[in-house]
Amino acid sequence: MARFTLEYWKDEGWYVGRLKQVPGIFSQGESLEELEENIREAYALMRETEAAPDLDVQPEEVEIEV
Repeated sequence: MARFTLEYWKDEGWYVGRLKQVPGIFSQGESLEELEENIREAYALMRETEAAPDLDVQPEEVEIEV
């Protein structure tokens, strides 16, 4: 089992967080407990995607204005 640091903050009533050591793993929840559950699920999905050898990923770039 891996251990990571969950960095979180409150934004408009939601707990929003990310795993500091794993770029791209962000989530949110109505409570800290829900955020932790959602972060674990996001991490698990990322691991499944990495392990899927038949996945045909075609990266594309899209420009957006913010």
